[in-house]
Amino acid sequence: MPSTLRQAAAIPVRDGMICLVNSRNGRRWVIPKGQIDPGQTAGEAALIEAWEEAGLLGVLDAEPVGSYHYEKLGQERHVTVFLMRVTEQKSSWPEDSFRRPEWVTPDEAIKRIEEPGLRMLIRSVIRTNRDAFEEAYSI
Repeated sequence: MPSTLRQAAAIPVRDGMICLVNSRNGRRWVIPKGQIDPGQTAGEAALIEAWEEAGLLGVLDAEPVGSYHYEKLGQERHVTVFLMRVTEQKSSWPEDSFRRPEWVTPDEAIKRIEEPGLRMLIRSVIRTNRDAFEEAYSI
Protein backbone atom coordinates (compact mmCIF):
# COMPACT_ATOMS: atom_id res chain seq x y z
CA MET A 1 0.00 0.00 0.00
CA PRO A 2 1.54 3.35 -1.02
CA SER A 3 2.30 5.90 1.67
CA THR A 4 0.51 9.23 1.97
CA LEU A 5 2.10 12.04 -0.02
CA ARG A 6 2.54 15.23 2.00
CA GLN A 7 1.66 18.51 0.32
CA ALA A 8 1.32 22.15 1.35
CA ALA A 9 -0.96 24.88 0.06
CA ALA A 10 -1.72 28.55 0.52
CA ILE A 11 -5.06 30.33 0.55
CA PRO A 12 -3.86 33.66 -0.87
CA VAL A 13 -5.84 36.64 0.43
CA ARG A 14 -5.70 40.33 -0.49
CA ASP A 15 -8.29 43.06 -0.05
CA GLY A 16 -10.88 40.53 1.10
CA MET A 17 -10.48 38.38 -2.02
CA ILE A 18 -9.01 34.89 -2.55
CA CYS A 19 -6.69 34.06 -5.43
CA LEU A 20 -7.50 30.80 -7.20
CA VAL A 21 -5.46 29.26 -10.01
CA ASN A 22 -6.55 26.87 -12.72
CA SER A 23 -5.37 23.28 -12.42
CA ARG A 24 -2.66 22.01 -14.77
CA ASN A 25 -5.26 20.66 -17.18
CA GLY A 26 -7.27 23.89 -16.93
CA ARG A 27 -10.52 22.16 -15.96
CA ARG A 28 -10.73 23.06 -12.25
CA TRP A 29 -10.01 25.92 -9.89
CA VAL A 30 -7.62 25.25 -7.00
CA ILE A 31 -5.37 27.06 -4.56
CA PRO A 32 -1.58 26.98 -5.04
CA LYS A 33 -0.48 23.57 -3.75
CA GLY A 34 2.36 21.12 -4.16
CA GLN A 35 4.61 18.50 -2.67
CA ILE A 36 6.76 19.20 0.38
CA ASP A 37 10.31 18.40 -0.70
CA PRO A 38 12.86 16.82 1.68
CA GLY A 39 14.31 19.45 4.00
CA GLN A 40 11.41 21.87 3.47
CA THR A 41 8.83 22.90 5.99
CA ALA A 42 5.17 22.93 4.97
CA GLY A 43 5.22 26.73 5.19
CA GLU A 44 8.23 27.01 2.89
CA ALA A 45 6.55 24.71 0.37
CA ALA A 46 3.30 26.74 0.49
CA LEU A 47 5.17 30.00 -0.23
CA ILE A 48 7.07 28.39 -3.12
CA GLU A 49 3.85 27.04 -4.65
CA ALA A 50 2.14 30.45 -4.42
CA TRP A 51 5.10 31.98 -6.27
CA GLU A 52 5.46 29.23 -8.89
CA GLU A 53 1.73 28.83 -9.66
CA ALA A 54 0.45 32.41 -9.34
CA GLY A 55 3.38 34.83 -9.01
CA LEU A 56 2.34 35.73 -5.46
CA LEU A 57 4.58 36.96 -2.66
CA GLY A 58 3.45 37.47 0.90
CA VAL A 59 3.40 36.31 4.47
CA LEU A 60 1.87 33.14 5.88
CA ASP A 61 0.08 33.03 9.19
CA ALA A 62 2.37 31.33 11.73
CA GLU A 63 0.21 28.23 12.03
CA PRO A 64 -1.69 26.25 9.38
CA VAL A 65 -5.43 26.93 9.18
CA GLY A 66 -6.05 23.22 8.71
CA SER A 67 -5.58 20.33 6.35
CA TYR A 68 -7.52 18.04 4.06
CA HIS A 69 -7.07 14.72 2.30
CA TYR A 70 -7.75 13.69 -1.27
CA GLU A 71 -6.80 10.89 -3.61
CA LYS A 72 -5.10 11.28 -6.97
CA LEU A 73 -3.83 8.53 -9.24
CA GLY A 74 -4.54 5.97 -6.54
CA GLN A 75 -2.42 7.73 -3.91
CA GLU A 76 -3.67 9.41 -0.74
CA ARG A 77 -2.50 13.01 -0.31
CA HIS A 78 -2.51 15.06 2.88
CA VAL A 79 -2.42 18.83 2.35
CA THR A 80 -1.42 21.27 5.10
CA VAL A 81 -2.99 24.66 4.35
CA PHE A 82 -1.85 28.15 5.38
CA LEU A 83 -3.54 31.53 5.06
CA MET A 84 -1.27 33.79 2.99
CA ARG A 85 -1.57 37.56 3.16
CA VAL A 86 -0.42 38.63 -0.29
CA THR A 87 1.85 41.67 -0.51
CA GLU A 88 2.75 41.50 -4.19
CA GLN A 89 1.73 39.84 -7.45
CA LYS A 90 4.33 39.65 -10.20
CA SER A 91 3.52 39.93 -13.91
CA SER A 92 5.52 36.79 -14.75
CA TRP A 93 6.22 33.62 -12.76
CA PRO A 94 7.48 30.07 -13.39
CA GLU A 95 4.11 28.55 -14.43
CA ASP A 96 2.56 31.58 -16.15
CA SER A 97 2.35 29.75 -19.48
CA PHE A 98 -0.35 27.39 -18.19
CA ARG A 99 -1.65 28.78 -14.86
CA ARG A 100 -4.09 31.67 -14.65
CA PRO A 101 -4.63 33.31 -11.27
CA GLU A 102 -8.01 34.91 -10.63
CA TRP A 103 -9.09 36.98 -7.61
CA VAL A 104 -12.59 36.10 -6.45
CA THR A 105 -14.81 36.70 -3.44
CA PRO A 106 -14.71 34.04 -0.73
CA ASP A 107 -18.22 32.91 -1.72
CA GLU A 108 -17.18 32.56 -5.37
CA ALA A 109 -14.08 30.58 -4.33
CA ILE A 110 -16.28 28.11 -2.45
CA LYS A 111 -18.53 27.74 -5.51
CA ARG A 112 -15.62 27.12 -7.91
CA ILE A 113 -13.62 24.62 -5.84
CA GLU A 114 -14.70 21.02 -6.43
CA GLU A 115 -12.64 19.30 -3.71
CA PRO A 116 -15.05 18.84 -0.75
CA GLY A 117 -12.34 18.89 1.94
CA LEU A 118 -10.89 22.14 0.61
CA ARG A 119 -14.33 23.75 0.31
CA MET A 120 -15.07 22.93 3.95
CA LEU A 121 -11.68 24.28 5.02
CA ILE A 122 -12.18 27.58 3.18
CA ARG A 123 -15.60 28.00 4.80
CA SER A 124 -13.97 27.50 8.20
CA VAL A 125 -11.15 29.93 7.38
CA ILE A 126 -13.64 32.62 6.38
CA ARG A 127 -15.55 32.20 9.65
CA THR A 128 -12.47 32.30 11.88
CA ASN A 129 -10.47 34.95 9.98
CA ARG A 130 -13.12 37.58 9.29
CA ASP A 131 -10.51 40.35 9.47
CA ALA A 132 -8.82 39.01 6.33
CA PHE A 133 -12.11 39.23 4.45
CA GLU A 134 -13.42 42.60 5.69
CA GLU A 135 -13.75 44.29 2.30
CA ALA A 136 -15.53 41.36 0.68
CA TYR A 137 -18.14 41.40 3.43
CA SER A 138 -18.17 45.17 4.09
CA ILE A 139 -17.68 44.60 7.80
